[in-house]
Amino acid sequence: MNHHELESALRDYAERWPAEAGVVARFQELAATWPQCLHRDHMPGHLTASGWVVHEASACVLLTHHRKLDKWLQLGGHADGEEDLLAAAAREVVEESGLECFSTVRPGGALFDIDIHAIPPHGTVPEHFHYDIRFLFAADVAADPVISDESHDVAWVRADDLERYTQEPSMLRMRDKWLAWRVTAEG
Repeated sequence: MNHHELESALRDYAERWPAEAGVVARFQELAATWPQCLHRDHMPGHLTASGWVVHEASACVLLTHHRKLDKWLQLGGHADGEEDLLAAAAREVVEESGLECFSTVRPGGALFDIDIHAIPPHGTVPEHFHYDIRFLFAADVAADPVISDESHDVAWVRADDLERYTQEPSMLRMRDKWLAWRVTAEG
């Protein structure tokens, strides 16, 4: 997903999720700084890419207990200059879980979810924002994940148990989007 594809995907996303139009507008404003917004030193914020990795048969999602943020989150991270955001998200899934058998799912469009969240200051890096582009991936098997240096833990979590791990609104929103899409796809 390059700059042109991102702009098109954001327009499509705004049509599918009109309640998120304000967030889309902020993404479009940041995307106007392309390619600088692909780098972590672009302040006050930059693009990140994530994967909501699911195993359909077990109704589970793969989460990481992020070391720096001390929270259970989806797998993902900085684009680090990678213009193909889907490839960046897939790279992060592999790096943070060791999982290699997964495929991209496009429930109604290229983007599964988007979110802007504040990252607290650490070291010499000031507080800033991650503009997270999120893709849906389906794992072929619920393979045992590998814990990376960036995590305390990585685990498959049943969708109906998610609240035991997180109360983050964007995490619950992704779960709800995925479950609603599953019902539609099976329907």
